[in-house]
Amino acid sequence: MMAPAVAVVTDSTACLPADLSARAGIRVVPLRVTAGGVVADDGPAAPSGALAAELARGARLSTASPAPAAFAAAYAAAAAAGAGAIVSVHLSAGLSGTVNSALLAAGEAPVPVRVVDSRSLGIGLGIAALAAAEAAAAGRAAQDVAAAAASRSARLRSFFVLDTLDRLSAGGRLDPGFPGAGSGLTVRPLLHLAEGKVAVLEKLRTASAAVRRLEEVAAEAAAGQPVDLGVQYLGHPERAAVLAGRLERLIPHARHRYLAEAGPVILAHTGPGMLGVVVAPY
Repeated sequence: MMAPAVAVVTDSTACLPADLSARAGIRVVPLRVTAGGVVADDGPAAPSGALAAELARGARLSTASPAPAAFAAAYAAAAAAGAGAIVSVHLSAGLSGTVNSALLAAGEAPVPVRVVDSRSLGIGLGIAALAAAEAAAAGRAAQDVAAAAASRSARLRSFFVLDTLDRLSAGGRLDPGFPGAGSGLTVRPLLHLAEGKVAVLEKLRTASAAVRRLEEVAAEAAAGQPVDLGVQYLGHPERAAVLAGRLERLIPHARHRYLAEAGPVILAHTGPGMLGVVVAPY
């Protein structure tokens, strides 16, 4: 089968399994993570378990956006494979410099490149990239492929709970004045992405209450409309499986369902124990 005229590129924080991105024809450019002086690519095959252990020992983990050269190589490969245009869909510019790196590379690419800030990350970003790939496979023009990704990402909602706020607070991705930041949690916040940044949606008293409310707000966001549904997690896959099962009963009309463990870059900023839900209306 002939490759689409428009190629789709995303980054590793999309949490797309390698087989799914390959089937969809999506090229994935990895972010980088450093632990104990060892630099590794982010992605499904990265040793997230080992990195979680480093976090538990108090090791410093840091992350970096892909260099423009990494995007340039992906764009050149797509052009060499026959693409006449590229749509590059990435995690929120409010959380990372990845969009800026993509824009720098786009200016030197051999074919036109449209860079889309998904204002999301994780499965939300993955769903936006998949929407772009579907539009490209249907033969849509580059501007329409980019619009498909932007439209899908603008409507989706991302909610999550954490076992600790220390990593988000230390990385400047959460208000340091929030109770529990930098110490043991005295309340359990239900977080979400708002305008491409992490924000507190509600404050709950216990972890179990936060997870119950996570289920409720997901069901509320999905009510009365066709949606895709994603559950993403870090560690404790059994908790994610239970959550996915409950959401299947609460949201029986979901068209596609995704269950994925986030990669080490997300791990570095949230710590182990993250549990999240993405609701993506059509």
